[in-house]
Amino acid sequence: MLQLFITGFITIRWLDVIDVLLVAFLLYQLYNLIKGTGTINIFIGIIAIYLLWYLVKAFEMELLSEILGQFISVGMIALIIVFQQEIRQFLKILGSQNFFKKGSKSFFNIKWQMNQLEGTDIEPILSACESMAASKTGALIVIARKNELKPYIETGELINSNISKQLLETIFFKNSPLHDGAVIIIGNKIKAARCVLPVSEKIDIPSHVGLRHRAAIGITEESDALTIVVSEQRGEISVAESGNLMVNIKIQKLKEILVKEFQNK
Repeated sequence: MLQLFITGFITIRWLDVIDVLLVAFLLYQLYNLIKGTGTINIFIGIIAIYLLWYLVKAFEMELLSEILGQFISVGMIALIIVFQQEIRQFLKILGSQNFFKKGSKSFFNIKWQMNQLEGTDIEPILSACESMAASKTGALIVIARKNELKPYIETGELINSNISKQLLETIFFKNSPLHDGAVIIIGNKIKAARCVLPVSEKIDIPSHVGLRHRAAIGITEESDALTIVVSEQRGEISVAESGNLMVNIKIQKLKEILVKEFQNK
């Protein structure tokens, strides 16, 4: 069998190199899949534990190796639970007819991230939020960053239209069939409306905020998105980011946040 070289301790074959490259490729694709989500830290933690387990095995540290080995073997069930959305999304792509077509959104040519997208046009968002706050029209606007929030987009009504003040106000008008739920914005497009978001279970959230604010916090716990909330009771504007909520901010402060995070440089 072909071998690259032989040392006194290790024999490395061409198949070993291919094996390492394939594993590295799969890990990279998995990283791209969950990048920008709340599971990225779990993914890094699992890799760290596995590398530690491999290291202690190499040094024949029997007790620690046995403990980590049991954790890894039982942890496969936990992984399925934690990454159920990502696994479902991957299997849908794997089973699609366009999986191996050039240019398709396959596992090997996937466009999971938004790095190539143009900056978000914040002016219509600001104008709509200011107008809805003045009229006490409730609104929940999610602006995606690296993660495209596909599982949450699929829960709503697809729109895929350019951002405009009039469209946002129409969606959140109280008699509109789309007003109940969240609007998700990616780049310069309103991708979907009436989307269902996860609700945060944090216990330190101010008691006066409702489900709309909890959903705003929840989606930022699960992803790297930024969320804007307009309260229909008080007409206040709030922003959720990284699981934290800034309540009752002025429109100028909102503009500073959006310019920093989303506008073209």
